[in-house]
Amino acid sequence: MFLRLRPLLLSALLSVAAAHAAPRVETIAQGLDEPWALAFLPDGQMLVTERVGTMRLVSPQGKVGAPIAGVPAVAHAGQGGLLDVVLDPKFAQNRRVFWSYSEGSAEGTRTAVARATLNLEGGAARLADVQVIFRQQPAVDSKNHYGSRLVFAPDGTLFVTLGERFSRKDDAQKLDSHLGKIVRIDTEGRAPADNPFVKTPGAKPEIWSYGHRNVQGAAIEPGTNQGTGRLWATEHGPQGGDELNRVQAGRNHGWPVITYGRNYGTGTKIGDGTERADVVAPLRHWVPTSIAPSGLAFLTSDRYPGWKGNLFLGALRGQALWRVELKDGQVVRDEALLTDLGARIRDVRQGPDGWLYLLTDGSEGKLLRLLP
Repeated sequence: MFLRLRPLLLSALLSVAAAHAAPRVETIAQGLDEPWALAFLPDGQMLVTERVGTMRLVSPQGKVGAPIAGVPAVAHAGQGGLLDVVLDPKFAQNRRVFWSYSEGSAEGTRTAVARATLNLEGGAARLADVQVIFRQQPAVDSKNHYGSRLVFAPDGTLFVTLGERFSRKDDAQKLDSHLGKIVRIDTEGRAPADNPFVKTPGAKPEIWSYGHRNVQGAAIEPGTNQGTGRLWATEHGPQGGDELNRVQAGRNHGWPVITYGRNYGTGTKIGDGTERADVVAPLRHWVPTSIAPSGLAFLTSDRYPGWKGNLFLGALRGQALWRVELKDGQVVRDEALLTDLGARIRDVRQGPDGWLYLLTDGSEGKLLRLLP
């Protein structure tokens, strides 16, 4: 009897071990210069932005193409440069691409959003009919906290995350500027009529939510396919205080008056505390050490046993990929993966093939695929 049971026991043990085995990564492409964001084309190619101001195509086999012509000049300094990129939901019909970047001006720099038609004819990729559809107001003499994630909602409107530019943190609480906000616009850059502050005197009509510091991860929750969907975001705190939020329309997310973060170096208190009745509390925060979250994706595929529906976020300072389990809209468990990789993970995306793809930060950045 025991001999007959041993194969079954061994099989069960192997199944448990496989379920808890550490994931591994496969390098698709390398030698990227400060890669920031990734988007997948219908033909299997990938668009990658490099913060230095270039956008490139990467083939499914990992061949990195020449810089795409037509990208406007970016203010590449500090945390600025060419940042996020997304495809129009109707890309198959209109070939439109949207991207965010730091734009210079006489008053300073600001986050801008542009769109163009991606032309792949003739063997050389280029952007045609480039138009800037949104500019953060005001411009600021700062090189930090551009935010800059772009997410299309199910209704076709576009969420844009905007940092408070570091030197103007108090403006995150003011509705007459775009600093420290998440905004919602249409593909022409206009504020939709149902935005929460459209009828508020003095408020910027594009504002969706406020009280943000520097949001560098954003994703729409699967299954929330009506209207704007349910937006989730990760936000950089100062010393500690990084956040995972379910973003609420028209609501205050706290910064800098309500925060778990502390002043750099001294560790002294910022603002008025960690909770207030009118402020949306984060679903997860990281203290006392920042992980610096960047990139955010929901897993909707069955590629990784037991992980469907989980959130995945990259960590720059923390040098890890975080997996977050959710139940009824709340965080029930999380864990840091790939901690032995020694890489700052800038972006996380699920590809059309169901695999998770990662971009690592720095002058020798890589495009990786996560394998179970």
